[in-house]
Amino acid sequence: MRSTVLGVAGGSGVGKTTLVNRVVERLGNRATVLWFDEYYHDLIHLDPDERATVNYDHPDSLDSALLVEHLDSLLTGRAVEVPIYDFSTHTRTGSTRRVDPRSVVVVDGILVLAVPEVRDRIDLAVFVDAPEQVRLGRRLERDVRERGRTPESVRAQFAATVAPMHETHVVPSGEYADLLLDGAGELARNVDMVVDAVDQMVVRLEGTFATPP
Repeated sequence: MRSTVLGVAGGSGVGKTTLVNRVVERLGNRATVLWFDEYYHDLIHLDPDERATVNYDHPDSLDSALLVEHLDSLLTGRAVEVPIYDFSTHTRTGSTRRVDPRSVVVVDGILVLAVPEVRDRIDLAVFVDAPEQVRLGRRLERDVRERGRTPESVRAQFAATVAPMHETHVVPSGEYADLLLDGAGELARNVDMVVDAVDQMVVRLEGTFATPP
């Protein structure tokens, strides 16, 4: 049986991670997740000052080839070892986490629908949007709490790269979505919509790939 691939995209701070976590809770052991944020290139070869100047919101900052390789492996029933990324140093730690194949593979990230090689492997594409002030507020809270950033550095990065790249790469990718969601709306309703759409897609694909009698 072929896995169903759910892609969840949208700007930084729209609530993708919260949505995906709730969806996976509902799907239980049927689902596994690849987070695009774990696939940033390892910048150990750059000085810390140089790392601070990298545009992390541009598609080139992500190792899309490795994500596609891992996604293809999961779709053929093979487990993968995903690199663990340290956002405070912009480097890979050398450790990995094992991701096992499941009947539903979720791919989450701001640029999931902006990279053709990733997009081509998605069966159900979800795009989440929210006003800029909502996105900035959530980004501030996350980066300060989880990534060791200062509020000033988060705001500066948002103005310099996050907002421009959102308009250049993220927003246009929404045209490929099968389902558009309001990230500032009711979370429970959004979760219900995604789970229902996934279940319908699973049934459709199972029928498509069923072995003839």
